[in-house]
Order: sequence, then C-alpha cells, then structure tokens
Amino acid sequence: MTAPYLLCFFAFAAFGQSPNEQPREIMDRAVADFQQGRIAQAAEGFDRVAKLVPSYAPQLWQRGIALYYAGRYKDCREQFESHRIVNPDDVENAAWHFLCVARGESAEQAKRALLPVGPDSRVPMREIYEMFRGKYTPEQVMRAAGDGIDAQFHAYLYTGLYYEAMGDSERALRQITEAAGDRFSAAGYMHRVARVHRELLNRQKPRVP
Repeated sequence: MTAPYLLCFFAFAAFGQSPNEQPREIMDRAVADFQQGRIAQAAEGFDRVAKLVPSYAPQLWQRGIALYYAGRYKDCREQFESHRIVNPDDVENAAWHFLCVARGESAEQAKRALLPVGPDSRVPMREIYEMFRGKYTPEQVMRAAGDGIDAQFHAYLYTGLYYEAMGDSERALRQITEAAGDRFSAAGYMHRVARVHRELLNRQKPRVP
C-alpha cells in the first residue's frame, strides 16, 4: 500500500489521549499482533485506534487488511472505501476492496463494485487493476512485472489473492508462497501480509491420511 504506516505516529501526536489509551501504543500492538498471526486481536486494536482518532480512521488501510482476514467483509469494504478518499490513486486499495466484496458477496459483484483509481505508476499496478477488472490474466500480470524485485513481489501477491477470490486455492497457495519468500523481505508490511496469508492457506490444506 502506498500510504506509509509511520505517518500515523505523527498524526497521533496531535491528539491528547489519556495515559491508558495511547493510539500509538495501540497501533504498535495491533501491527505486532497481525504480524504474529493474531488476527482477532489485531482487528480489535485497529478498531480502537479508529475509535480514538476518528479523523485519522480513513488512513488505516492496515485495519482493512486485518478485517479481511478476520472475516468482517462489510467492515473491510467500508474501510477501503474510506481510504480511497485520502489515497485515490492506489491500485492496492481497489484490489483489497475487491477481495472484501468477493468474499462477502461474490466475485462478479466485486467486479461491478471495483473502485476507480488514479495514475498509480508502480509496475505492474496498471496490469493488476486490469486483472481485477477481468481484462487481463494473471499470466499477463506476471509477464508485465519483468525482473524488478518489487514488481515481482506485487505480481505474486496480487495474482495469488486474485486466484483465491476466483476459488483456485492451489494456484493461490503457489503464488502467495512465492510472495512470502525471503527474497521479498524488503517489501516490509505487505511481505508480512503475504507470510500471514501463506500460513493461513497452509492450515487449510487437506491432510493426507
């Protein structure tokens, strides 16, 4: 996602809170909970931040991702719709909105509700957006990524998420596993998202008797 996570620390400094309700500390804990796979606790923490600093709530794309994994798809959808107000060009925001609607309703409804985006210049974001529109294939996205490490990471992550939304769990696991690999660790928070997703998919794999 293009809205930096650390910006919230500066925003929170402007709000006076009681010693027991410091948004920065709650945010730190929610991030740590998510990265350790404690999804329900993470979602609860992000909810608290949004409640304590409502003017900053649209910035909390991390909350939207946590809500997706918590299965709160309506809340997830609303978070990414509000994030578009402050970050209208971001293809990743539209992609996560699609995923929330696909899981909460259907992939066809998600295509109809796909959020518009602006000029996200990152490679291969335009192709990723067209994939969620149903105009490009995952294979075209992978080719568009080329050799760039950041581009490859986003291609693997979002083709994996797209496959999952389309019900292809085998290909989803393959792509997400690639995105979660150590070579993409520089992708930061989104790399942790890929790792959390990989663990969840692995738990869902059927056990061989």
